[in-house]
Amino acid sequence: MGTENPGRPNFPMRPSSTPFASAPPTMTSFSSSGPVVGSEASNFRPTPPGAPPTMMPFSSAGPSPPARFSDPSVPSPTITSVPPAGGPYQRFPTPPFLSTAQTPPTRALPVGQPSFQPPASQVSAPLVSFRPQTQVPPVPMGSLPQTVNFPPSSVNAPQPPSDSLFSGPRPNFQPTFPPPDSSYSAMKSTFQPPFPVYPSKQPAVSRSPSPFPAHQGSFMPPPPASSSPFSSQQGSYVPPPPVAAPLGYQSRDQMQHPGSAPPIGGIQSLTEDFSSLSLASMPGSIEPGLDYRTLPRPLDGDVEPSSFVEMYPMNCDPRYLRLTTSAIPNSQSLVSRWHLPLGAVVCPLAEAPEGEEVPVINFVSTGIIRCRRCRTYVNPFVTFTDAGRKWRCNICSLQNDVPGEYFANLDATGRRIDLDQRPELIKGSVEFVAPTEYMVRPPMPPLYFFLIDVSIPAVRSGMIEVVAQTIRSCLDELPGFPRTQIGFITFDSTIHFYNMKSSLTQPQMMVVSDLDDMFVPLPDDLLVNLSESRNVVETFLDSLPSMFQDNVNVESAFGPALKAAFMVMSQLGGKLLIFQNTLPSLGVGRLKLRGDDLRVYGTDKENILRIPEDPFYKQMAADLTKYQIGVNVYAFSDKYTDIASLGTLAKYTGGQVYYYPSFQSGINGEKLRHELARDLTRETAWEAVMRIRCGKGIRFTSYHGNFMLRSTDLLALPAVDCDKAYAMQLSLEETLLTTQTVYFQVALLYTASCGERRIRVHTAAAPVVTDLGEMYCQADTGAIVSLFCRLAIEKTLTNKLEDARNSLQLRIVKALREYRNLYAVQHRLGARMIYPESLKFLFLYGLALSKSVPLKGGYADAQLDERCAAGFTMMALPVKKLLKLLYPSLIRVDEHLLKPSAQADDFKNIVKRLPLVAESLDSRGLYIYDDGFRFIIWFGKMLSPDIARNLLGADFAAELSKVTLSGHDNEMSRRLMRILKKLRESDPSYYQLSYLVRQGEQPREGLLLLVNLLEDQIGGTSGYVDWIMQIRRQVQQNA
Repeated sequence: MGTENPGRPNFPMRPSSTPFASAPPTMTSFSSSGPVVGSEASNFRPTPPGAPPTMMPFSSAGPSPPARFSDPSVPSPTITSVPPAGGPYQRFPTPPFLSTAQTPPTRALPVGQPSFQPPASQVSAPLVSFRPQTQVPPVPMGSLPQTVNFPPSSVNAPQPPSDSLFSGPRPNFQPTFPPPDSSYSAMKSTFQPPFPVYPSKQPAVSRSPSPFPAHQGSFMPPPPASSSPFSSQQGSYVPPPPVAAPLGYQSRDQMQHPGSAPPIGGIQSLTEDFSSLSLASMPGSIEPGLDYRTLPRPLDGDVEPSSFVEMYPMNCDPRYLRLTTSAIPNSQSLVSRWHLPLGAVVCPLAEAPEGEEVPVINFVSTGIIRCRRCRTYVNPFVTFTDAGRKWRCNICSLQNDVPGEYFANLDATGRRIDLDQRPELIKGSVEFVAPTEYMVRPPMPPLYFFLIDVSIPAVRSGMIEVVAQTIRSCLDELPGFPRTQIGFITFDSTIHFYNMKSSLTQPQMMVVSDLDDMFVPLPDDLLVNLSESRNVVETFLDSLPSMFQDNVNVESAFGPALKAAFMVMSQLGGKLLIFQNTLPSLGVGRLKLRGDDLRVYGTDKENILRIPEDPFYKQMAADLTKYQIGVNVYAFSDKYTDIASLGTLAKYTGGQVYYYPSFQSGINGEKLRHELARDLTRETAWEAVMRIRCGKGIRFTSYHGNFMLRSTDLLALPAVDCDKAYAMQLSLEETLLTTQTVYFQVALLYTASCGERRIRVHTAAAPVVTDLGEMYCQADTGAIVSLFCRLAIEKTLTNKLEDARNSLQLRIVKALREYRNLYAVQHRLGARMIYPESLKFLFLYGLALSKSVPLKGGYADAQLDERCAAGFTMMALPVKKLLKLLYPSLIRVDEHLLKPSAQADDFKNIVKRLPLVAESLDSRGLYIYDDGFRFIIWFGKMLSPDIARNLLGADFAAELSKVTLSGHDNEMSRRLMRILKKLRESDPSYYQLSYLVRQGEQPREGLLLLVNLLEDQIGGTSGYVDWIMQIRRQVQQNA
């Protein structure tokens, strides 16, 4: 370990290789009848004959019934599982550095002030602390006492039973436990009632709040040598003698106040810096097992990381930029031991937090202030020197001159006196108005071009009518009035152009049947200004459905039609919306049926089915991008349409794929109507390019998402909006980073719909660390899963599905094995599965990803088009939306519908999420399953007939596959509709249609809901418990 320097003050230290503080010199040893620690611990005890069953509550809804569904008509067998008194999670705070009482308040470095360098006599390491520091009471190792204080756990950990497990006297100390995530509700004095069908004993646990909130990394004062009321348990850890630890992370204020630190060498208690799952033998088996109710679940959805808000308050909001770990490794060797993706997820146009706006800044006189070497934009992390005449770039450290018009004096602290009037120096996200030198041509107008299939399947499905009506209803809301341009082409076996010149009273249709030598008649009148030709456009949209109602043409000349649209749009660029209902069969780009040969699946040729068959589509995508044309594909067919090929157009032009299999306007029309309307009316950034810069020694090496890479680091994005995210991986260029902080800056240069050329800039800082444990502690599961998802989907394009799933699992195993090795020497881990608190949901998301549509199973588990469409969609989703799709919401609503109006809960109480297991479904309940793309409403077979009658009207007893949910004139129906409306409003990027299913209606129930209860074993796939056991075995194989 480190050696103490006699010339420097004694600082407390964060160990680099050992996570332990020094131990007490003496331990009182005695025997205990409590449960043993480690692999010999047991989760289960037989109940004495005649004893009532002890039920463990899980989630907020109480214990899980043993039967597949909570059916009161089925008697429940006695459940006798009792968890170890220590609980399934053994989580203890870490020794730290300063107590809150002693630490002066941490101040953010003033903007524009040169960074303060403490004298060498005060500082012995360049790295700074970013862990919260609080003081907590000691927590001895071993089983928990009977009276403990901790917040209710959202990871469904069972509480200790009320009967005593200790032979010694009851201790009277109160350890505090940190909540696993910020979603913990305030402490409650009572548990939520369990499912109403099952009586349950409540564990006797004291719930008085503790005055000491504990955090990872908190300092723990040592207990007196003889104060322990516990005897040593079998398998307990005997601490080593005290060892001097190396200097840990200290904040600037702590470095300036060396006297505020506790002295080194004092006796500190033994702690664990990780979370764990105890694995014990199942009854009648020697194989260790887990109780599914104790497992961590993201029942509060995605929680954005907030660990650096205090240290870097001027960072941009995480919704714009999220790093997979907010602690950047300082060496190649640390990167090689990380095993998880190292990188970022960027959503440059994400909607601003409520009540905030991204400030727009216009440097008219000075021009935009940028570093002359690395071209970084001025931001809150630059420092001003030489009395304000120079500024130092935070990315490359170059001193730049401050233009005269931008000059401001510095105050006594080194801050610019005009700081409050300079949003670019205090906010992590700003938007600059770009001058003419940022334009290759005048800013383009918003342009929408529609390419519509009018073959007989499209006419019969009703798609044309819905599309025409939706476009007409959105004409007033298209962005960019009065500059907006619009145009149309329809096609079957021929191409139909429409002259919509403003001088006409109705549009003129021109038909081109020569598919091999495509030309554009009247090239100047096919794209028109909407405000000038409004009447002609409306007339066309009104007549479009009837124009082709008698069409009997089944062919599709999609390739030639695409070339024609490209020729019309190439002057300006814009957004091309394709409505495709039939497999392209004529002219260039014609496709043939693929995927019928089942022998290909499971072989090395399987992946060929998931990539474009004809190079025409990728070449067209490259041409479209070059001319600033973004493509959105709406695919409707009930037959194979080769989404793998068509989706390529969206993938390389920054667009997206909407898939409506077996579209019928009466059933799916509402979904198409809402999603097309959002596509047309949401704010769009036109002719955009994006680059992300980072500090010296690191660079982004690979990019993942829907875009075209124009150079090594420039992403071409013809049309961007708030629903698009991009992932990228990071690597170290140097063997060792010498800086203590690295900076990232995302710059999106685009044309706004109003006609201004703008640059949106997001800047963030992150500390450099030397400790692998810090990287794990600061990991962001959401960003990691987003990158994993994109990497796995890309792998399916070159490998078998099984290879992609195995690769994902292997990286999770390697990461957890590396993490286990950090603690294996100092701790007797036994059969415990340990993991960092920040990654507690990684197991579940890994399982969800391997069961997602693009990756799951084989040929029979998802149609080829469905698999490819899901892959294109997931490649573009922002983090929150992706995590919702991977682990959807399951909420119970019948109890809310029955409440009197005066007692109706607020929305947050209604949408209390349940674990995705069949045991969550009570046969007397009504449940909504919501993955962000659809609602599945499950009616229990013993649900009150009154509820069904109120919600469904006369159809309440009919087969639900033939029933459509609609509003009825009663309070219950209105309440349900309000809930569905609020769920849709919480994320309007897609529209959820309601699918109704009744318990026991097979195969509909299995296909719609049961197969999506991803924690259960279904169809030969692993359940959550099996998945964790499998990962644990692999982690311990070479540990």
